[in-house]
Amino acid sequence: MSQLTVGMTAPDFTLPLAGGGEFNLATALADAEKGVVVYFYPRAMTPGCTKQACDFRDSENSLRSAGYTVVGVSSDSLEALEKFVAKEALNFPLVSDVSKEMMRAWGAYGEKKNYGRLLQGVIRSTIVLDKTGVVQLALYNVKATGHVARLRYLLGIDG
Repeated sequence: MSQLTVGMTAPDFTLPLAGGGEFNLATALADAEKGVVVYFYPRAMTPGCTKQACDFRDSENSLRSAGYTVVGVSSDSLEALEKFVAKEALNFPLVSDVSKEMMRAWGAYGEKKNYGRLLQGVIRSTIVLDKTGVVQLALYNVKATGHVARLRYLLGIDG
């Protein structure tokens, strides 16, 4: 599928959760005050993905106070995600999409450039949904560094 755009309804998903259980988007939307921030990253414990995850960790309280629930999605195994959560003291859920089916449906897996080469992979992206699952922000090919600060600004958290 192509990338999601503002105004589209995001496809629902249920994926295994690091630490056990499952994460269901419809349930998270129902429980969130304003909406859900779904972010996609290529690989746990790599420098860029660690920087991005730690930025979300450090901003999680302000995002939650603003009414948003954060969830990170990668194709890593649950074991790798659990190590990542423990090592970086992450305070938001990470889910595993080993099949990459959900990432493809959301436009976060496909052709991308890496060091000038075209390849297939996870496209670092962040999608913000309102309580009804409608896309409010669709940010693709974001940079790991500075991205969360930009997101906070776009959401009106940092004036």
